[in-house]
Amino acid sequence: MKKIIYIANVRLPTEKAHGIQIMKMCQAFANQGIDVELVIPWRFNEIKQDIFEYYGIKKNFKIRKIFSIDLISLNIPRIGFWIQSISFAKLAFIYLLFKKADVIYTRDNFFLYWLSLFRDNFVCEVHIPSRYLFWYKRFNKLIVITKKIKEYLVDKGISEEKVLVAPDGVDLKQFNIKVEKDKRKRVLYIGHLYQWKGAEVLAEAAKLLDDITVIFIGGTNRDIKKFREKYGKVKNIDIKGHIPYKEVPVWMKKADVLVLPNSGKEMTSRYWTSPMKMFEYMACQKPIVASDLPSIREILNEGNAILVQPDNPKLLAKGIEKALENDNISKQAFKDVQQYTWDKRVKKILGFING
Repeated sequence: MKKIIYIANVRLPTEKAHGIQIMKMCQAFANQGIDVELVIPWRFNEIKQDIFEYYGIKKNFKIRKIFSIDLISLNIPRIGFWIQSISFAKLAFIYLLFKKADVIYTRDNFFLYWLSLFRDNFVCEVHIPSRYLFWYKRFNKLIVITKKIKEYLVDKGISEEKVLVAPDGVDLKQFNIKVEKDKRKRVLYIGHLYQWKGAEVLAEAAKLLDDITVIFIGGTNRDIKKFREKYGKVKNIDIKGHIPYKEVPVWMKKADVLVLPNSGKEMTSRYWTSPMKMFEYMACQKPIVASDLPSIREILNEGNAILVQPDNPKLLAKGIEKALENDNISKQAFKDVQQYTWDKRVKKILGFING
């Protein structure tokens, strides 16, 4: 395989996790000696940093921006989403008419189905299964991030042989750093502040942990504002907001406990998600406290993390207290995460595509 074009209808840089995943995947494909071109839309963006610099990624692949009608940033979310998506899909299709590639790779279901009517070298990466299952039946290769997604697709009639399970990954070198810690006990959550992420459950648990500082990093500007209004006055909660991704490893390494408090109330959280921060937590060699959910149990267990009942602040607080007294689980987590690097993920995917 000589060339891959990765189509991603996303704003880059972005404070959302999919930006990290897409950039890391392109870097890992390029690491295999493949000519990689990432095609993204032109979008309004409050983050002005260079894309490669923002993510701390070497420039071993090309990024091409294609015009799209961006009404999403003008506070017209629903109609704006469809106008932006359709305009990008049409112009990207025209662009691809003049490009040659061995594989066109994407995680954008809408875009992929539309273009698959004209091309047959597409690979689809599925993070949340679409209810329009006929989309997937057009493709020979599907990459999914959890076993539960594969089970769901196979149960709906998709051939088992065309689906590969490839959980998300981590760049171990990026987290192989030394930092100075102070004497304060720090619990850290990095991620979005959506309900299903469980950040509010951790905030309620923080109220039961008087002598421990609970730090929250991440979120959109709107969600950060709401979260600060609700929890900003809690004395042991420190809401940092959004930071560039390249600064994330430092904050993780300074923490004493890393928390993954996903809610069990939504299917995305219970079955579909493969959180990148889970693998990053494991790479940091710090104790992990996580919600006991099927999606999380595909990677974590009682040997490498402390698992607690989701949506329960009291049990989460007890889990954090237990983690502060037990550092052995972090060693097993670090050992287990060695198989989940981006480079190994890409090698697995390439073997599947070429097989």
